[in-house]
Amino acid sequence: METPQIEMGGFKVNTPQVPNGGLRPTMAGSWNSRGTIEMTLRSIRIVIFTSKLNLLMPFGPASIILHFTSRRHGLVFLFSMLGITPLAERLGYATEQLAIYTGPTVGGLLNATFGNATEMIIAIYALKNGMIRVVQQSLLGSILSNMLLVLGCAFFAGGLIHRNKDQVFSKATAVVNSGLLLMAVMGLMFPAVLHFTHSEVRQGASEVVLSRFSSCIMLVAYASYLYFQLSGRSNIYSPIGSEEVPNEDATEEEEEAEISMWEAVTWLAVLTLWVSVLSEYLVNAIEGASDSLNLPVAFISVILLPIVGNAAEHASAIMFAMKDKLDITLGVAIGSSTQISMFVIPFCVVIGWMMGQKMDLNFQLFETATLFITVLVVAFMLQDGTANYMKGLMLILCYLIVAASFFVHVDPQSSE
Repeated sequence: METPQIEMGGFKVNTPQVPNGGLRPTMAGSWNSRGTIEMTLRSIRIVIFTSKLNLLMPFGPASIILHFTSRRHGLVFLFSMLGITPLAERLGYATEQLAIYTGPTVGGLLNATFGNATEMIIAIYALKNGMIRVVQQSLLGSILSNMLLVLGCAFFAGGLIHRNKDQVFSKATAVVNSGLLLMAVMGLMFPAVLHFTHSEVRQGASEVVLSRFSSCIMLVAYASYLYFQLSGRSNIYSPIGSEEVPNEDATEEEEEAEISMWEAVTWLAVLTLWVSVLSEYLVNAIEGASDSLNLPVAFISVILLPIVGNAAEHASAIMFAMKDKLDITLGVAIGSSTQISMFVIPFCVVIGWMMGQKMDLNFQLFETATLFITVLVVAFMLQDGTANYMKGLMLILCYLIVAASFFVHVDPQSSE
């Protein structure tokens, strides 16, 4: 009776045989466990060790240790911020990997949900602690950062690389996103105008009711936008005058997944849990960091906090602009701003409603005016469908003006 052989790594290995012709259960179990361990190690290597940004991950545990061993809130805040930054980038990576398996429709919903998961988690923890102004200002800061800093740096870097020509992108995408952003500005403006003109039917209650109603409308509008975008309308968003030539290499590259579907789901759960843990320490350290670093809470919320969630968008938008893929750059920068303004902000109002917190769309006059002017500036920059380094430089300089404004701005509610 011949002993069956299995070829492993180019060598033939004799395997013990039991009477029914199968392998011994102990040997089969050990090979299965070995395969599971190898698959786990490979997944860890791909997700953790392939990104240089993950060198910042040790700052996360360090912030927790500092929280319990010292009262230096400034360091706890900075370390938490640095620790969350690579997690936000890896969350985006895991979402993209899962979207390959789920298809474009479900993938679009996943990107809408997990694309700004970091901002949502930080906002929910701040809402839980009653820090409504921190929620409003951090989400506003994410929109301003994406529209001015991220898009400006992408245009500037792409313009320097392609100095001899104007880069072209789809006007249709810019027009639709600009329209949604203006709708979001309208949703934020009316509660603020209602508050500052003292024309409410019920003082202090009407603006909250209006905000909740407007939030539901904005969520419906964003869901309609997702359906419109994913239901066979993708041909509208190609640049005018360009011929659609299918690139087989690009298609294969897009469809090739580096990790399995269940690995992507597991990493999404693990990363979301770790981000939520660090977000709690980050939010608790904001007020102490404001005192120790001698920075206004408004500046921390609008300028510093968005750096955490936008690190991944910043890097990828610049990379695609340098490769002359501005449509993807717009999808990253302006698309993320649209998600926050039309999905995350209304979602936080609804969540605050469930928590019993009076989260509303009254972002105060200064913040609402800043957003309105920013949307107008970016809409004018995008109207001709071209980009160059001069436009990028103008957007970056506009962001510096906004940052300086919030550095000297005193929040009226905190002063009261």
